[in-house]
Amino acid sequence: MAVKSGRKEFVGKVVSDKMDKTVVVAVERQLPHPLYGKRIKKTSKFYAHDPENKCKTGDIVRIRESRPISKLKKWVVVEIISQQP
Repeated sequence: MAVKSGRKEFVGKVVSDKMDKTVVVAVERQLPHPLYGKRIKKTSKFYAHDPENKCKTGDIVRIRESRPISKLKKWVVVEIISQQP
Protein backbone atom coordinates (compact mmCIF):
# COMPACT_ATOMS: atom_id res chain seq x y z
CA MET A 1 0.00 0.00 0.00
CA ALA A 2 1.42 3.38 -1.03
CA VAL A 3 1.82 6.04 1.64
CA LYS A 4 0.89 9.53 0.49
CA SER A 5 3.30 12.21 1.61
CA GLY A 6 2.02 15.70 2.30
CA ARG A 7 4.81 17.26 0.27
CA LYS A 8 4.27 19.21 -2.92
CA GLU A 9 5.72 17.99 -6.21
CA PHE A 10 6.22 19.95 -9.41
CA VAL A 11 7.59 19.22 -12.87
CA GLY A 12 9.71 21.94 -14.43
CA LYS A 13 12.63 22.81 -16.67
CA VAL A 14 16.18 23.41 -15.40
CA VAL A 15 17.18 26.97 -16.34
CA SER A 16 20.53 27.11 -14.51
CA ASP A 17 23.04 24.56 -13.24
CA LYS A 18 25.99 26.85 -12.54
CA MET A 19 25.98 26.34 -8.76
CA ASP A 20 27.45 23.33 -6.99
CA LYS A 21 24.76 20.78 -6.03
CA THR A 22 21.99 23.28 -6.85
CA VAL A 23 19.78 23.81 -9.90
CA VAL A 24 17.20 26.47 -10.66
CA VAL A 25 13.95 24.96 -11.92
CA ALA A 26 11.28 27.03 -13.69
CA VAL A 27 7.76 25.70 -13.14
CA GLU A 28 5.11 26.99 -15.52
CA ARG A 29 1.41 26.92 -14.68
CA GLN A 30 -1.69 28.23 -16.38
CA LEU A 31 -4.52 29.96 -14.60
CA PRO A 32 -7.48 32.05 -15.73
CA HIS A 33 -7.35 35.84 -15.58
CA PRO A 34 -9.50 36.96 -12.61
CA LEU A 35 -11.68 39.30 -14.68
CA TYR A 36 -11.50 38.17 -18.30
CA GLY A 37 -11.03 34.42 -17.92
CA LYS A 38 -8.25 34.10 -20.51
CA ARG A 39 -5.57 31.52 -19.63
CA ILE A 40 -2.34 33.18 -18.47
CA LYS A 41 1.06 31.50 -18.09
CA LYS A 42 2.81 32.13 -14.77
CA THR A 43 6.38 31.00 -14.13
CA SER A 44 7.93 30.38 -10.71
CA LYS A 45 11.61 29.61 -10.11
CA PHE A 46 12.68 27.20 -7.39
CA TYR A 47 16.17 26.37 -6.11
CA ALA A 48 16.48 22.59 -5.85
CA HIS A 49 19.14 20.34 -4.32
CA ASP A 50 20.93 18.09 -6.84
CA PRO A 51 23.51 16.15 -4.79
CA GLU A 52 25.22 14.36 -7.72
CA ASN A 53 25.19 17.35 -10.14
CA LYS A 54 23.40 15.22 -12.76
CA CYS A 55 20.96 17.88 -14.02
CA LYS A 56 21.93 20.08 -16.94
CA THR A 57 20.27 23.17 -18.39
CA GLY A 58 17.21 22.21 -20.44
CA ASP A 59 16.39 18.98 -18.58
CA ILE A 60 12.83 18.30 -17.44
CA VAL A 61 12.86 17.29 -13.76
CA ARG A 62 10.48 16.47 -10.92
CA ILE A 63 11.12 18.34 -7.65
CA ARG A 64 9.70 17.66 -4.19
CA GLU A 65 9.35 19.94 -1.18
CA SER A 66 11.75 19.17 1.70
CA ARG A 67 13.21 20.65 4.84
CA PRO A 68 15.22 23.86 4.32
CA ILE A 69 18.69 22.95 3.07
CA SER A 70 19.95 26.53 2.83
CA LYS A 71 18.54 30.04 2.73
CA LEU A 72 16.87 29.55 -0.66
CA LYS A 73 16.90 25.76 -1.19
CA LYS A 74 13.74 24.06 0.05
CA TRP A 75 13.30 21.56 -2.82
CA VAL A 76 15.02 18.32 -3.87
CA VAL A 77 15.32 16.85 -7.37
CA VAL A 78 13.46 13.51 -7.27
CA GLU A 79 14.01 12.36 -10.85
CA ILE A 80 15.14 13.52 -14.27
CA ILE A 81 12.22 12.94 -16.62
CA SER A 82 14.01 13.83 -19.88
CA GLN A 83 17.55 14.92 -20.58
CA GLN A 84 18.67 17.48 -23.11
CA PRO A 85 21.20 15.98 -25.62
